[in-house]
Amino acid sequence: MNRERAVTQHIRQRAKLWPKGRLFEDFEVGKTFAHHWGRTITESETLLFTTLTLSYNPLYFNRAFANAHGHPDIVVNPQLIFNTVLGLSVEDCSEIGGPFLGVYGLKYHRQVYPGVTITASSKTTEARISSSNPANGIVTWESEGLDENGEVVVSFRRSNLIRLRAAGEA
Repeated sequence: MNRERAVTQHIRQRAKLWPKGRLFEDFEVGKTFAHHWGRTITESETLLFTTLTLSYNPLYFNRAFANAHGHPDIVVNPQLIFNTVLGLSVEDCSEIGGPFLGVYGLKYHRQVYPGVTITASSKTTEARISSSNPANGIVTWESEGLDENGEVVVSFRRSNLIRLRAAGEA
């Protein structure tokens, strides 16, 4: 065995599994999660996201056009704001995995401009055992994305299939 392989094996042997995520039993209706960190949306991120997703609305990439239509700067692509808030919620709500069941009631409350820091929170609104797959539960959250002034910029409900703790022990 070469030295590099021996070092790698030694590191793996010393590594400790750090459990992440929550199982169905960890969610209580009414529990709120304030997702940590937040994210500052830069101009380059919204331009790249807009280009890669073929979102050719000039408000998202043409400053002169945005100014002519009453905006102080280009508008951050709303889908980027949604994806950011959804991403911020994953660690608390769905990190263990399980099928994503959908988004409902997605609402954009106001425009966001480059340089704004978005934070997010989610509240568990429903938790029930799946009737078609009783080894799992269905959990639904209401999530909000807020700017640094605490104003809501996006809100939505989402659901995931989440494994029951007892199902993993069987």
